[in-house]
Amino acid sequence: MQIAKDTVVSIDYRLHLGDGKIIDESDEGDPLVYLHGYEEIVPGLEKALEGKKAGESLKVQVTPDDGYGEYDPKGVEEVPREDFPSDLELEAGGIVSATDDEGDDVDFLVKEVKEKTVVVDFNHPLAGKTLHFEVTVREVRAATPEELEHGHAHEPGHAHDH
Repeated sequence: MQIAKDTVVSIDYRLHLGDGKIIDESDEGDPLVYLHGYEEIVPGLEKALEGKKAGESLKVQVTPDDGYGEYDPKGVEEVPREDFPSDLELEAGGIVSATDDEGDDVDFLVKEVKEKTVVVDFNHPLAGKTLHFEVTVREVRAATPEELEHGHAHEPGHAHDH
């Protein structure tokens, strides 16, 4: 079976930024499992995997446009310290999670903590970077009706509640 929309795909992957230094990878024996065609992985990698079969390996270079986007200087903001919980310890380099106006979780980087404000960066840490993936397709199967209804893959043996 070939990778196409509505297939569940298992891949082993390694990610570096062109220097060979691995910044993310799947654990041995624990591949990344996703529902193809539902934007669960970066678009450039998803496009490159289209039509591949189990057992195939490939190297994929993903530009920022097809990855996490360009770095946007407007994504850096200075926020009043009082907007954060008083008991939250903030330090430069820390990642903080918050809930946006739509109820979605948002992670951001604390760039600088000043006396009355905090400089935060809402850009993805890999924004503006070209991603280099080494991928091996482990399994491709048709998605179940339940997976299609939920819009994501269900791993075997895992309890699943919505």
